[in-house]
Amino acid sequence: MIPGPFLLYLGHSDDEVGIKTSRGLAIFRPDDCVGEWRHDDCPLTLGLPRMGVAEARAAGAKTLVLGIANAGGTLGEALVRDALDAVAAGMNVASGLHHRLRDEPRLVRAAEQAGVALFDVRDPPAHLPVGNGRPRAGNRLLTVGTDCSVGKMYATLALHDALNRRGVAADFRATGQTGILIAGAGVPLDAVVADFISGAIEQLTPARSDTGWDLIEGQGSLFHPSFAGVSTGLLHGAQPKALVLCHDPSRPHMRGLPHFQLPDLADCLAANLSVARLTSPDVQAVGIALNTVKLDEASARRLCADTGAALGLPCTDPFRFGADPIVDRMLQCFAPSSQPISASA
Repeated sequence: MIPGPFLLYLGHSDDEVGIKTSRGLAIFRPDDCVGEWRHDDCPLTLGLPRMGVAEARAAGAKTLVLGIANAGGTLGEALVRDALDAVAAGMNVASGLHHRLRDEPRLVRAAEQAGVALFDVRDPPAHLPVGNGRPRAGNRLLTVGTDCSVGKMYATLALHDALNRRGVAADFRATGQTGILIAGAGVPLDAVVADFISGAIEQLTPARSDTGWDLIEGQGSLFHPSFAGVSTGLLHGAQPKALVLCHDPSRPHMRGLPHFQLPDLADCLAANLSVARLTSPDVQAVGIALNTVKLDEASARRLCADTGAALGLPCTDPFRFGADPIVDRMLQCFAPSSQPISASA
């Protein structure tokens, strides 16, 4: 486990989506976050106290979390300098970037001298198996998306909380850096060698014999040319009984690819169901999760209603309005008895 409390790093970021790891920790582990570190040219905030490393250390912070994402997941010179400052102040450093902290000699030497640790969150477990596709028992739900960074993790965590409130056993299975930092465990799927992606998910979500659910955080999109391979392996390894399609209606195009348009929701859902059927022939769609953060409430509720009617599925913003409509459908479709569990139960 990475020692808390945390100082969340925003640095010089000017991209809201690019700080999703810091934002996720601020939202889902608020008691472990003492402040945010942002430079004067950063227009973004998490609403936490603004601190430098000395102030954060005095406030009890034990780890600087480099909770940002950039193209290629690189450690730039500014990031390295700031991480060195944190180490000099006696703080551990955690990062989910593809460029490992341990591969930066200056950081390794400084951490050894200061007696602190470097945590590379995007390190997959050793000796992952190749997927085999053998049917395994248990209820599994996977969130899938029209694009990257559309709210799959938020939707999965909202479903987890909604099921737990009803007394239904549910486990969140993290597959990305932010989810792993929130849950304390998981597999960083985009850092797994392609041959082992489906096997990694089979290992992360083994057979279960109860009536509970494994809720698997989705990654990428089948329609994103850069990351569809990760999404495909995840669909096969998850063997999901249920899929939830996640979408950000404010997106003008695929993230990072202005020459690629977003897919039609019905086409996207059909494609995900088709790919999932290789290892889960009876998979069903149980809902649509919209990320409506950029819409006013009336417009957001109207869009959820219209989208649900068009696709014949419950549709909600699970983080903003709750996940109960989707949970109702899940439990109706896969109830262990003929009596479904309702939100009021």
